[in-house]
Amino acid sequence: MNAIKRAFAEIKKYPSAMAGIALISLLVVLAVYALISIPYTEAITLWRGADNIWIENPRNARPVWVNYFSRAKMPETMIFRSKDNPEVRTILEDVEGFRADQIVFEFDYQYDGFPTEISLFMTSTFEDIGPSVTITWVKPDGTTRELTSMGVVKETNYRISQDERLTRQLGGLLPERGLFADPENNQVPLKGTYKMIIEGLVFEEDSDYDANLIVYGQLHGMAGTDHRRRDISVALLWGTPVALAFGLLAAVGSTVTTMIIAAASVWYGGWIDSLIRRITEVVMILPLLPILIMISLFYSQSIWVILGVIILLGIFGSGILTYRSMFLQIKESGYIDAARAYGASSFRIIIRYMIPKIFPVLVPQFVTLVPSYVFLEASLAVLGLSDPLLPTWGKLLNDAYANGALYKGYFYWVLEPAALLMITGLGFAMLGFALDRIFNPRLRGL
Repeated sequence: MNAIKRAFAEIKKYPSAMAGIALISLLVVLAVYALISIPYTEAITLWRGADNIWIENPRNARPVWVNYFSRAKMPETMIFRSKDNPEVRTILEDVEGFRADQIVFEFDYQYDGFPTEISLFMTSTFEDIGPSVTITWVKPDGTTRELTSMGVVKETNYRISQDERLTRQLGGLLPERGLFADPENNQVPLKGTYKMIIEGLVFEEDSDYDANLIVYGQLHGMAGTDHRRRDISVALLWGTPVALAFGLLAAVGSTVTTMIIAAASVWYGGWIDSLIRRITEVVMILPLLPILIMISLFYSQSIWVILGVIILLGIFGSGILTYRSMFLQIKESGYIDAARAYGASSFRIIIRYMIPKIFPVLVPQFVTLVPSYVFLEASLAVLGLSDPLLPTWGKLLNDAYANGALYKGYFYWVLEPAALLMITGLGFAMLGFALDRIFNPRLRGL
């Protein structure tokens, strides 16, 4: 404990180390929040996007905070539900099982841009005859337009933006523009209070219907959405524990195991030392990235398989030679001879007396290795060779590249995961370099 207190006191003398700890702490908080708020199975289900999970999200919507940096106020998604707001429904007539009612969705539109889509989702309950509705649109200037009349089945989706008949009525303008356009200039929206009036007829006593109006905006959520309407924040949040776990496990697995093998090689010597050196020489000439690509293509893209291969190849890397040279000096130390004299076992000498001596070198190296493995996982994901189930930062970058995000102006799709990768690298690098100065006396004066 005293050693830890002294080390922390030294760390506090380096502002870069404290900044690195702050960035790493932020990432840990995000990782914990992701694990608590979005369980693993839920995250996988959300990212697969099955069963119309994201149907109420717009496609390729920028984050809502974009409005703070733009002169023009872009529209955000607006959702209106009759079931959650019974005050929007008015009963006009109710006689012996026949009912006429009216649902009015009213909203104030003060944006400088047009929505991207408009949809009406309706559900109903009935036995033989379903409800019938007439849908009318009212603009702020009082202009009224009947959109359609239709029967409502169990689930009825009226994609107003895809109504070709309505497009022709609007003079070729898409409904999401024509229904909001200023009569004097159809290039800008008419600001004011809009209404959608749904007049319904119910023909059975226990029959009923509900409606959800969604006016899809150009902005949505704190992180925006992708081409499949998925909320990018899911991958940003869940990419944090995946990246940290991958980097930490790879760094721990490779450095600690490498150190133990190097110590055993030096202590036992002979054919054990020769065998370990020959294996190391072979592994050092093997290209890591092409091997990982081949495994992803021909065997498995599971992140755990990739992690195991990285650790296996990392164990017999150049680090063994570095540690070996250190252990050769430690082996000749007087306290090692003393340990031999009182009958300490080889295992005790390696674990208790040799390995702790190079911990000052191991800690900084371990910290700086973490982001390199995080970037390696992201690189595989960008190449399309990552785990197909997990939402990660690299997967976001791969989707963005595959769908031309930069060419279409969806910069947020690239910048958000890239920023988190940069924060990860910067945080661990700042802390690692500071620890290197603390634990390596020759660097303290630099």
